[in-house]
Amino acid sequence: MSQQTPPGFTLAEHDWKSGEYVDKWIARDITRTERPAILNEMVLVAPFPHDAPVRVLDVGGGNGLVTDAVLKVFPNARVTVHDYSQPMLDRAAERFAPFGDQMSYLLSDLFDADWSAGANGPFDMVVSSIAIHNLDKIEAITAVYAAILDLLAPGGVFLNCDHFGNIGGTEKHAGILTSIGYAKADIVNDGRTAIIAAYK
Repeated sequence: MSQQTPPGFTLAEHDWKSGEYVDKWIARDITRTERPAILNEMVLVAPFPHDAPVRVLDVGGGNGLVTDAVLKVFPNARVTVHDYSQPMLDRAAERFAPFGDQMSYLLSDLFDADWSAGANGPFDMVVSSIAIHNLDKIEAITAVYAAILDLLAPGGVFLNCDHFGNIGGTEKHAGILTSIGYAKADIVNDGRTAIIAAYK
């Protein structure tokens, strides 16, 4: 899954297998100037030294907006960018080519029960932004949260910036996270685009 629908698009139009469509999407997406600040806020929650070589998985990472925020705070991070769209991952690979073997890429669909099989965890941090809510059904979202928990190393953190109001609200999702085994789930920002930090 990738990011939220920007103005001028409808869900019915999505064609993540089309490079032309993906380029059009990216061109619209980068006009949303509010995103970098909230992503920086999210990444700064991570409880690791900023020079640490943390292992990070970016779920639904698209062309790498969240990964870019991660690398600005954690320049030594080793990041796996996940997405459903090969063209999105291709654009991410172009964007992060200067980082060489710090980067890897995972193509899979969050609707598949084994989407995380090739992720090669464990990870110190899993991040996601405006992606998981697109699954729509709480059961599917909960399954993804559980898979992420399995991918985290002890002491790891799952940082999720999403439109929780579209899927039951932040309190509901914090409760789901702790009910399936996260040690705690903190609501960091409860705006329209909210942040939850869940710890293993």
